[in-house]
Amino acid sequence: MSRTGARVLVDQLLAQGVDRLACVPGESYLAVLDALHDTGVDVIVCRQEGGASIMAEAAGKLTGRPGICFVTRGPGATNASAGVHIARQDSTPMILFVGQIARRMRGREAFQEVDYSQMFGDLAKWAVEIDDAGRIPEIVARAFRVAMQGRPGPVVVALPEDMLDDVVTVADAPRIEPAEPAPSPADIERLATMLVRARSPMVLVGGSRWREADSKRLAAFARRSDMPVANSFRRAGLYSSDHPNYAGELGIGPNPALMERIRGSDLLIMIGGRLSELSAQGYGLLGIPNPGVPLVHVHPDAGELGRVYQPALAIQSAPGPFCAALAALEPAKPAASSRTETAHAAFRAWSETPGPQPGAFQYGEAVVWLRERLPVDAVICNGAGNFATWIHRYYRFRGFGTQLAPTSGSMGYGLPAAVMAKRVHPERIVVALAGDGDVMMCVQEFATAIQYGVAIVVVVLDNGMYGTIRMHQEREYPGRVSATSLRNPDFAALAAAFGGHGERVERTADFAPAFERALMSGLPAMLHCFVDPQALTPTRTLDAIRDEALARG
Repeated sequence: MSRTGARVLVDQLLAQGVDRLACVPGESYLAVLDALHDTGVDVIVCRQEGGASIMAEAAGKLTGRPGICFVTRGPGATNASAGVHIARQDSTPMILFVGQIARRMRGREAFQEVDYSQMFGDLAKWAVEIDDAGRIPEIVARAFRVAMQGRPGPVVVALPEDMLDDVVTVADAPRIEPAEPAPSPADIERLATMLVRARSPMVLVGGSRWREADSKRLAAFARRSDMPVANSFRRAGLYSSDHPNYAGELGIGPNPALMERIRGSDLLIMIGGRLSELSAQGYGLLGIPNPGVPLVHVHPDAGELGRVYQPALAIQSAPGPFCAALAALEPAKPAASSRTETAHAAFRAWSETPGPQPGAFQYGEAVVWLRERLPVDAVICNGAGNFATWIHRYYRFRGFGTQLAPTSGSMGYGLPAAVMAKRVHPERIVVALAGDGDVMMCVQEFATAIQYGVAIVVVVLDNGMYGTIRMHQEREYPGRVSATSLRNPDFAALAAAFGGHGERVERTADFAPAFERALMSGLPAMLHCFVDPQALTPTRTLDAIRDEALARG
């Protein structure tokens, strides 16, 4: 059958099971928008390409298949690079399709011309431009495979606008399923020997390519083998905090008891993750290249094994096959020990009750209330900022895949991620927690939530500044405030102006009823919560940080 390049492209997306995508329209790929018209694909029209690419990245996290984003050339692509960077650092499958100038105009610096292979060369796993419409099935199939296989990540595909109008006769590619590297019997046999010898082993989970069944198999194995399990930074949705073997999160400002436990372990099993800078505490937790503790590193990409830390045992495997192998492994009956009970008790004590902070609104108490109020499957989204510290410490993620947060530390992530999460799971409660500086990075996507009736609840924590930067500023240049103060809008009024539900929350007691009213409204909602600027972290005030810096001279 003869088809235009645009029709061929859309048919490839359908063949890969794509039923939803995010975009900002552009004249460079109008032919694709036309080809999508009668397909039934849920095309989410966003207000800025950064928000659209974040939505696609969130879809990749939620589904395990590449999230899809379409943007136009030049400014559209540069705006969308935010989501590409998140997908790269977070190991998320994603494909960004970029409209491109006509092929005959190349090399003249035509209107909005960019060389995307160079632009995205370090950000994407693969960046390619399709010159021949007859190769669309080949290249799109490869894009899906590259995005999902090994360590997942983003792929960028540029689409010259004239190529999309070419008529070709070409067969569709088959649905792509990524290769699932599995541990060899020798790997598992060696691991079993190491486990027999270990007296204080520990598991750390991270990365992507996890399924809920994998997490359950790991939990059962950890229980049988009396082994504590911790998650790496912003991977709390991989292992239930209610499980008796859960030991906490290895992220920013971790529990000192967890740090001591990891350093005191005689076998550390890292499954799926990279043990990157924040989880590794500035690369100071373990030695490099010799970790200083027997390390078993399990990762689906051979390129990540031994990249920083040289493991005692490197196993190239996706989490699924490895956890399945664990399920079949019968560890030696552990000696009587209270290490898992102690580890879990330390996590519970660390995350139980926040101490009092300056101000009439106690943000920590609001997080604890959400912890008790929300169902297990509620999805919590956040971007970057000191406000997130309370989430990581005091909220307990009990359901698989219920945390959407960027390990890359990208501001503005929470709101657009929440829009996508609610679109994928309309039956779930979806909450975005965002700082005042954080939310303004992508606040325009609240209009997208309104347009599609996506009833998310955005909790805005307003302390009138870029809090994380101010914290570092006071440590390094105490009392010399520069470029960190903010003057904010009335977020409740802003929500109402968009057509949503908005309320101001100035006292702790006001939070719960306001949140319930937000849910009952059935509208996208914003709660404007006023946080005292002194309440900079769960344990430190702004003045205390400044005074310590001044005392150091």
